[in-house]
Amino acid sequence: MSTQPPTSPSRTDSLIEYPCRFPIKVMGAKAEGFVHAVTMVAREFDPGFDAATVELRESKGGNYLGVTITITATSREQLDELYRTLSTHPMVKVVL
Repeated sequence: MSTQPPTSPSRTDSLIEYPCRFPIKVMGAKAEGFVHAVTMVAREFDPGFDAATVELRESKGGNYLGVTITITATSREQLDELYRTLSTHPMVKVVL
């Protein structure tokens, strides 16, 4: 009988193989400068970010905008920090 505790995956284990293309959906109020703010954050974490790949989707009522950015993810730490930065931006409501 084994006396070792069951192993659990470490926090650094990932199902994602880096580098890879990684889409992130950001939602916020439809306001001037929102898309620009999101793309500037994307460039901060992915210098090769191509703004031509941005996808926009307006809410039914037209008050909100969903912005999908696709970045080149290089590590879990990069993604965690990108999510934190986007989530704390004053124009951003939700990051998926």
